[in-house]
Amino acid sequence: MNKTSEYKFTVIVPFYNEEDNINNLEKKLFEFTENSAMSPAAVLFVDDGSRDNGPALVQKACGRHDNFFFISLVGNTGLSGALKAGIDNCYSEYLGYIDADLQTDPMDFNLLLKYAEDFPLVTGIRARRKDGYFKKLQSKIANGFRRMMTHDDAVDTGCPLKVLHSDYAKRMPMFTGMHRFIPALIQLQTGGRMKQIPVRHYPRTAGVSKYHLWNRLVSPFKDCFAYRWMKHRYINYGIGKSNL
Repeated sequence: MNKTSEYKFTVIVPFYNEEDNINNLEKKLFEFTENSAMSPAAVLFVDDGSRDNGPALVQKACGRHDNFFFISLVGNTGLSGALKAGIDNCYSEYLGYIDADLQTDPMDFNLLLKYAEDFPLVTGIRARRKDGYFKKLQSKIANGFRRMMTHDDAVDTGCPLKVLHSDYAKRMPMFTGMHRFIPALIQLQTGGRMKQIPVRHYPRTAGVSKYHLWNRLVSPFKDCFAYRWMKHRYINYGIGKSNL
């Protein structure tokens, strides 16, 4: 039996070459699970083929905490692939997503969890974002184009702090770049039911960003057209009666 099924809420943490952040991340995540507004809470690390000492540090952290788990992927798949692997291997009723760079605070999950039972997706909005001007400009352009193409009304789809109902998350169509379209993909199933909450944001103090002009700006433009194609062909159904 998958151990995450014993927990009501599991935080999925994809990571790739983040060894300088792991020790602080362990402390922050443990503090959150001890004070989670939804309990019991667990953590699922997803190693996306890291080539540094991060996986070894994560395995040691999991040995120190009974509610910390990990999976390691064979090779680097990218953020969407690692997130899909986490969702596929999470069997809690609710799941969260946070990046390993500590630019958002795990304790802010409690702001989102207040609304988790009523909304299939609760997502953060990075208030007073601490990134550089050029990075924020790229995100603003990409977000504006994405909203125009998807009509998902998400203010900050790139915010790496989200809470989802696991059953909805598992039904999301998966593709490269999927992590940027979570609000739109959830709305395909729910007709627009999501909640957006301001959360804290911090500058990166360790490690190196995995994003650059191509994967922050150019790739999302192409992915928007892929989403539009898929949206008109998406199969959404509901079961009325069953004797299963």
